[in-house]
Amino acid sequence: MLSKPPRPRYATVRTLYEPGRAPSVETTLDASALMLYFPAPRTVTGEDVLELHVHGGPAIVKAVLAAIPKAKLGPMLSEVRYAEPGEFTRRAFMNNRLDLTQVEALGDALAATTEQQRKLSVRGTTSGLAKRYEAWRQQLLYARGELEALIDFSEDQHFDESPAELCASVADQVRSLRRLLQVHSQNAVRGELLRNGISISLLGAPNAGKSSLLNLIVGREAAIVSHEAGTTRDVVEVGLDIGGYFCRLGDTAGLRKAKQTASHGAQPLEMVGHIEKEGMRRAKLRAMESDVVIVVLSFETKNKESRLQLDEEVIATAAELVRTKDNIVVVINKTDLSRQQDMKESVQEVLAALPGITPDRVHSISCRDAETMSLGPNRSHHLDSGNVQAFLQGLVRHFDELTAAVTPGTADAGTDPSVWQESLGATERHRTLLEACVESLDAFLAEVQPSEHSSDVDASGDSESDADIVVAAEHLRGAADCLAKITGRGDAGDVEEVLGVVFEKFCVGK
Repeated sequence: MLSKPPRPRYATVRTLYEPGRAPSVETTLDASALMLYFPAPRTVTGEDVLELHVHGGPAIVKAVLAAIPKAKLGPMLSEVRYAEPGEFTRRAFMNNRLDLTQVEALGDALAATTEQQRKLSVRGTTSGLAKRYEAWRQQLLYARGELEALIDFSEDQHFDESPAELCASVADQVRSLRRLLQVHSQNAVRGELLRNGISISLLGAPNAGKSSLLNLIVGREAAIVSHEAGTTRDVVEVGLDIGGYFCRLGDTAGLRKAKQTASHGAQPLEMVGHIEKEGMRRAKLRAMESDVVIVVLSFETKNKESRLQLDEEVIATAAELVRTKDNIVVVINKTDLSRQQDMKESVQEVLAALPGITPDRVHSISCRDAETMSLGPNRSHHLDSGNVQAFLQGLVRHFDELTAAVTPGTADAGTDPSVWQESLGATERHRTLLEACVESLDAFLAEVQPSEHSSDVDASGDSESDADIVVAAEHLRGAADCLAKITGRGDAGDVEEVLGVVFEKFCVGK
């Protein structure tokens, strides 16, 4: 028993004794423990909370934990047990202290390892997402209420709008909302890049310097570096922080044209074996699945002359990626073998070989110069020998563009641009439900907007029949339910809410 109950929300110093025994030195568990009492409902869970801050010795903590279940807390609180995994968060949700979007943001905050992941989790803790989803749900609920009022009371009440005009008005609202939902869904995809990591592939010919570049970025020998072609046979993936972005960087097998025979009188050409072919197939597959592909080209010396090597297989694969995904960043390696004029010409060669790529996506580096600087006597100096750091800064700028929030047109936004920054915090679960919501809205629009060749016109001259309106209202219900599932609030059986809208708008019964 406490000699005096602690004052709510004030730190109180108490001595903890074993329960059921007289206070004494022998029964003392911890002297001068700190206690804080938070009465419901203004707590993290919405329930009474008592915090014990004891001295951190393992023996003291163990003794206090063992004593808590023995304490007599009254008939209503006779059992004390350990919380189940996630139970405090679940209780906070059940007591309306958190919504599902905030719960998910809390999970993101606990799992954040990079600065961008931390910022992403903060966006979701403000409940701005939940408020936006709920506002959209209420908008759909209101539109549904208008339609259902038309269904139930059209014979008893006078409506200023015909059924066709009312459906057209609701359709305009739905189209506007649909545009916002699509932008929100796009931002959810971009937010997933921040949450789960940006997938990056290194693509290039054998000995172009892919593994060397990977090791420089990672800061350790993650990949084998060798002058022997085909050293990397499978994808070598490393997770790391680049400029605050979590990235999954993968080194892949070198791409080269398979050569079956040698020309007459020439040296025998090295064959491409089955294992290397499989490695190249996996390299192309990984590149197609990646968010960013770093194409590594290099200068090579032949007959005492250095030229940029544009391997046919590498260029063909890169050109296809430029056309289909526009996810290419080019690195020209081994600039230590070239002259300044050669470097300028090489950039133009790359731009000509890969139509559609912009000069800001082409970087020149020297892995050898960078490695020499890191091992030499000046390694402590902040010198960017080899331009690797400049390349990484350009890569981070590309990440900024890749994960920037998409915003709708001014006419459709209707709100502060910061709302769309918040939408980056939407999860994959949100995106799936948002897409389902859009599908329901599409079904609604198809229902209330007959095709050009439709001849279903009723006696009053309206294209929409009562049956059409019933089905259309059901599509709106399905769309609203999708938004309710995101926040965990609302219910499929929202008859009372719908009737509330009907009575408020049309004053039925007066």
